[in-house]
Amino acid sequence: QVQLVESGGDLVQPGGSLRLSCVASGFTFSNNVMSWYRQAPGKEREWVGHTNSGGIATYAGSVKGRFTISRDNAKSTVYLQMNSLKPEDTAVYYCNVFIGGTLRWGQGTQVTVSS
Repeated sequence: QVQLVESGGDLVQPGGSLRLSCVASGFTFSNNVMSWYRQAPGKEREWVGHTNSGGIATYAGSVKGRFTISRDNAKSTVYLQMNSLKPEDTAVYYCNVFIGGTLRWGQGTQVTVSS
């Protein structure tokens, strides 16, 4: 059974940093692209970035240079390091994986950037 569990969300001041984690199980983690998305209140879910099986990451323009995606295949975990956070980064953050013809999502973790 595919399972994704995000953690690490919190309330942080503008300019601060957070690291989110997504622990995966139920599939061969090392073979798969892992993605991060976010959804702000009243807005559609948007792609943040992803890392391929080799650890190469690609980012949305809004987070490029501030966010870093990495993965630890031994721990079946993908990370999202977020620096220089802005109020507009406030959202629920989700990881996902495309497995067996279906997108699988975690439950999300709330990030709030506010003074």
